[in-house]
Amino acid sequence: MSRTSWFGSIRRKGFWNCEINESTEMLRVDIITIFPGFFREVFDYGIIRRARAAKLVTVEAHDLRAWTSDKHHMVDDRPFGGGDGMVLKAEPIFAAVESLAGASRREDFPEGRRVVLLSPQGRTFNQSLATEFAACQQLVLICGRYEGVDERVAETLVTDEVSIGDYVLSGGEPAAIVVVDAAIRLLPGALGSETSATTESFSDGLLDYPHYTRPTDFGGLQVPEVLLTGHHAEIARWRREAALAKTKRNRPDLLKG
Repeated sequence: MSRTSWFGSIRRKGFWNCEINESTEMLRVDIITIFPGFFREVFDYGIIRRARAAKLVTVEAHDLRAWTSDKHHMVDDRPFGGGDGMVLKAEPIFAAVESLAGASRREDFPEGRRVVLLSPQGRTFNQSLATEFAACQQLVLICGRYEGVDERVAETLVTDEVSIGDYVLSGGEPAAIVVVDAAIRLLPGALGSETSATTESFSDGLLDYPHYTRPTDFGGLQVPEVLLTGHHAEIARWRREAALAKTKRNRPDLLKG
């Protein structure tokens, strides 16, 4: 069985980090999953497609079953102590990460590597963490499934355990797409404008300011007059105030502290 079923050319546990790197070195993203076909086309569109074409990033989805040793390619088993469902086994995950990242213990990973377990028990993914991931040389994402993953993976293998929100998915695959998209769009050269990523929601602790386009009058709903003046300083002031007001209304938690 091939270790890579689909290919796109395209720490929080300790002290691991990735220094911000403005070089042209390509980011390598490896996704470990039992459903590599899930990612077959999702990275073939938009910004990620352009980043792949520009050789800013490569993305590979790997079938976890390729690192099993039994004839049935079993990746899960029943939980000790009883309970519902099945648990992803530690052995194939450790073997997969060692093959892809060069080590099977977090303290042994080369500099610039992050190995991430996607699970509901992780810390919440945010723009700051996306920025860290974008600065790495390699990002390995482990997609959880079933009732969860053998805890020894979180205890000794991964550098980060990450959740994309306080809800439960059927697996980590949708979360992997979120993480990859958020990180890749922060790579230098990935966006059409070099300032785009610095003016979006969360880049400065606030939500993004409101946007408007033609027509100026839509069913009696008017575009704010200041945006039509061409006065850049006034527009910038209005946008800052509008972003603050929207943050207070929709995400007041961002303003605490």
